[in-house]
Amino acid sequence: MSKSMIIIGAGIAGLSAGCYARMNGFESTIFELHSQAGGLCTSWKRKGYTFDGCIHWLVGTNPESSINVIWKELGALQDAKIYDPAEIMRYESVDGKTYIAYTDLYQLEKEMLRLSPQDEKAIREFIADALLFAHFGNVMPSPGRLPPISKLGGLMLYGIPAMLKMRKYSKVTVQDYAKRFNDAFLRRAFVAQMDMPDFPMAAVFMTIGWRHTKDAGYPLGGSLPFAQAIEKRYLALGGNLRYNARVEKILISDGRALGVRLEDGSEYFADHIVSAADGYATHFKLLGEEFLTDEVRSYYQNMPIFPPVIQVSLGVAMDTSTIPDFLQMELEEPLSIAGEVQRSLSFRNFRFDPSLAPAAKSVIVCLIESNYAYWKELAEDSERYETEKKEVALKVMGVLDKRFAGISKNIEIVDVATPLTYERYTGNWQGSMEGWLLTRKSYPFLMDGKGMAKTLPAVQNFTLCGQWVEPGGGIPTAAMSARGAIQKICKQEKCKFVTSEV
Repeated sequence: MSKSMIIIGAGIAGLSAGCYARMNGFESTIFELHSQAGGLCTSWKRKGYTFDGCIHWLVGTNPESSINVIWKELGALQDAKIYDPAEIMRYESVDGKTYIAYTDLYQLEKEMLRLSPQDEKAIREFIADALLFAHFGNVMPSPGRLPPISKLGGLMLYGIPAMLKMRKYSKVTVQDYAKRFNDAFLRRAFVAQMDMPDFPMAAVFMTIGWRHTKDAGYPLGGSLPFAQAIEKRYLALGGNLRYNARVEKILISDGRALGVRLEDGSEYFADHIVSAADGYATHFKLLGEEFLTDEVRSYYQNMPIFPPVIQVSLGVAMDTSTIPDFLQMELEEPLSIAGEVQRSLSFRNFRFDPSLAPAAKSVIVCLIESNYAYWKELAEDSERYETEKKEVALKVMGVLDKRFAGISKNIEIVDVATPLTYERYTGNWQGSMEGWLLTRKSYPFLMDGKGMAKTLPAVQNFTLCGQWVEPGGGIPTAAMSARGAIQKICKQEKCKFVTSEV
């Protein structure tokens, strides 16, 4: 008789866990609170436009890369066409200067030297280190697999130098690294690419390395079709999926997780319970604080999360081919948006994905870091909450209209999502999209091979996976976390962990 498994949440982590569970013979049921799969990896339609709420770029889109193996196992990119942009972003100053962060590192080097020839030494050192990380990314083994013979030479050549650099730059923030450039505009533009508090430079090097090797493209169609492809793979493997089924409690007896109780009072039982749901809700509500360890409690007390965001999505009835894919503009005067001072705004133009808008039209999205508590207080008065959303949209459109004269008169639809939208839709703690922020403090969790606690000593047969047990968040992290969780359960059950590809 095969073992059974209940998985809470049908986001990318939950769907991936379900796929790997089925590959290894577990009877599997996923309970999802929403009416569709994907969780945060989603998009929504408004009057003929599709507004994407997740994927900006996806690691593992190069078929030859190590991470791509996971997408082959999950069937995630089987029918997808990948768009590899020439630019990561453009940054414009108020006095007319422009910095283009090219994905190709050799082009990027020329661009940086054009802006600041006096910084040649620092620029060439930066590019050399970025190329090292790019080469290392090309030869890294796939998760849980030995490197092929063809990559052993490259691994020996780049592996040790890259690991040494990674250790060095894991202790250096983006802001501190930028100080080596003398040109003030170059410093600002460089930081703007990853302007988050205490963000380690090692992660920046890895990111631009992936972009250079075309291993971080965008799957045309966006987030929801990507999630639905994994859902399709799970169902084809024989998995069960229950929608509109909110888990209210994880049932525990004599220190063992036995099953779950749904909001409607129905109960379901299995040999293993895996939570791919929000971490805070899992620990403080579904399990109960009596099972918390000091270690886990300290996460929620001390570790920073990715700041929640406001997403202003615009359906634009005009040709936007003159607007870059990703543009960040300094503002002539600081702008107060939802109680926070903004000195620049960034706009993502989805002109490269015609599936998201009617013919000759496009979608433009502005993401703004915001404060969860601010919106939580506003929501106590629905009229104030809606008024604030409208004011945010008007300010964003005003900035866009000033840069691209007349664009506002061509905007057909405006949609504003706040941190409370994300919380309501997915249950994510404080509306954070990516869980724990990657910082110099949390980076060692990724480097020591152990990571954050994914089990609890007081609860057997219970496992967590997803972005709330892996600093850095993101879709590949969620999928790899799920893969690792099922691999450990297989080890516990003394059965060999196996995978298959579509």
